Amino acid sequence: MRLIAVIGAVLLVSILFGGLGTVQSGDELTYSEFREQVESGSVESVVFTGQSIDGTYVEGAREDDTTAFRSFLPISTVVGLGEVETFLRDNGVTIEAESDTGGIFGLLLPLLFPLLLFVGFFWFINRQARGQMGGLGQIGKSTGKIHKTDQPQTTFDDIAGYKEVKEEIQEVVQFLRDPSRFRQAGAEVPKGMLMVGPPGTGKTLLAKAVAGEAGVPFISVTGSDFMEMFVGVGASRVRDLFKTARENAPSIIFIDELDSIGRKRGAGLGGGHDEREQTLNQLLGEIDGFEGSTGVVIMGATNRPDVLDPALTRPGRFDRQIVVPLPTLEERDQILRIHMRGKPIGADVDPNTIARGTPGMAGADLKNLVNEAALIAVRENSPEIRMQDFERARERQTIGRERSTLQLGEKEKESVAYHEGGHALAAFIEEEADPVYKVTVLPVGMALGVTTQLPVDERHIHTLSYLIAKLRVMLGGRAAELVALGQPTTGASNDLLQATKLARAIVRDFGMTEAVGPVGYGEDRPVFLGEELGRGHAYSDNFAEAVDVEAHRILSTNLEYLVEQFEGLRPGLDRMAELLVEKEAISGEEALAAVRSGLSADKQALLVGKASKVKTAGSNNGHVPVGSGVPVNEPVREPLPGGQNGRPPVGNGGPARVPSGPGSTPPPPPMPPPR
Repeated sequence: MRLIAVIGAVLLVSILFGGLGTVQSGDELTYSEFREQVESGSVESVVFTGQSIDGTYVEGAREDDTTAFRSFLPISTVVGLGEVETFLRDNGVTIEAESDTGGIFGLLLPLLFPLLLFVGFFWFINRQARGQMGGLGQIGKSTGKIHKTDQPQTTFDDIAGYKEVKEEIQEVVQFLRDPSRFRQAGAEVPKGMLMVGPPGTGKTLLAKAVAGEAGVPFISVTGSDFMEMFVGVGASRVRDLFKTARENAPSIIFIDELDSIGRKRGAGLGGGHDEREQTLNQLLGEIDGFEGSTGVVIMGATNRPDVLDPALTRPGRFDRQIVVPLPTLEERDQILRIHMRGKPIGADVDPNTIARGTPGMAGADLKNLVNEAALIAVRENSPEIRMQDFERARERQTIGRERSTLQLGEKEKESVAYHEGGHALAAFIEEEADPVYKVTVLPVGMALGVTTQLPVDERHIHTLSYLIAKLRVMLGGRAAELVALGQPTTGASNDLLQATKLARAIVRDFGMTEAVGPVGYGEDRPVFLGEELGRGHAYSDNFAEAVDVEAHRILSTNLEYLVEQFEGLRPGLDRMAELLVEKEAISGEEALAAVRSGLSADKQALLVGKASKVKTAGSNNGHVPVGSGVPVNEPVREPLPGGQNGRPPVGNGGPARVPSGPGSTPPPPPMPPPR
């Protein structure tokens, strides 16, 4: 096709520019006029080019000073060209001749050129159509990208924390670099490594680090890249992917989002699941089939390991499952420091304090947090990123943006102040509650205010008494409304939602009450179409009713307890609410001092809770609060350790019943077991 294009271009140039070198400006004469001019002795010389006659006049023969002319021989005259030559010589005309280089080719030019244009047009349209479909000749080819860089852009030094995870992955990297060490001991490299964990924990980043440090070809592909609109393409691309990997062995294949092609077979409901199963079958055979995949290591990443086919995760295929969990407090500190590199960080910024206030955040969240803080600093024309910028960035991620245009009336602000003060006061009378960090009545996101707590240490096991303290802090806002305002408001709606979830978890999932007993139905597996559709609850309706009754009892008795306590601490609650209305944002220490200032010595003894010793970034200085109606002792996004669905884990060695006494819930009344 390229040859046709070249020939067409040559023909076009020949037509446009051929013969231009002999063209002269002048008269254009008919053949009869030409003969008349010759007979009159006005023609000095002529040049024959095919049928064309280019001639010059005798000097002074024309009054208009024209010196040249052109004429054409009739076709009948071309045959008798000798007669024309005799005629010219007899009249003293000099005759010159140029060969017609076109010949038959020149005669065919007008016919060939349109044909070539027609063929070229259809070739172009066909090529465009094939390109839009991916090219029928290339559609079965793998879309994997081969990385062969000697200058790694990402290394394990760029990944903070995850010591055990990096050790497992580095072992495979070392095997590929120096396999003799392992073979001397008779060890074989794992054929596959599957990295599982929540989104944003760094699974793909770890794969990039492997690509940067392995020193062998690294082929990356996404699970969805195998699927196409044509049947059989997925299996073909798998074969081509492993063919490329074997040709470059030793090599590493990284398949991101493995669950898109690795789901359990026989579980699809759509007509296209057979194609996905065919692709999976080909993948299984390539990893550990009859031919094997010597010298090729497969890495996969997914956040849905529960839906993967067992044949894919068995030893011999994905030998190792590496859990990439949410970072710990220390790891969050290290991750923040890495992302702060090269940025103008203020002297008041403490990464450890930020890490303590971001439990449950993944590495991607922390990276976005630092970037958001930098954007806030630029927006406020600050030469450096301050602690208050990080606080505002964190609160914007968890709650939303500050609503500076929303102005609360005096009565609404007072109502919000009592609500948030109730959360703080509940934390002050609960010894196991996390210290209060900050209380605000500034609208942000969907909230009108917030009470924030900052845990002293990261908890991995929660006791029943700690869960009850969390529950009471959630209910503190409603209790304060009942005591100070005499009626409830809608501001506690989300608090009640979170408190109800926690109460049901205490009863149903963790078996912490005598009324229902030591049962646990907390296994909420992610719904997988085709596998879970026909599955209902694992417990009876009578048991569900018993859970509802017991959860309601826990909520109501704890709310009654708080109302009773708050009535005795009303002066302290009033002082804190007044300070909030005045300053709009106060630290935990300021809130505790305000409560103490309104109480007598014997009442102050009830304040067994704590305020955070960490200094806030300032009160009403542009700081954005977290939001009202949010679980006040945990950020919105905090997943409680040990739970897969946002529920707190069971306590270790906690009491078998809800405890009684000061600062706790009275013992539950006896309730018959469910039928």
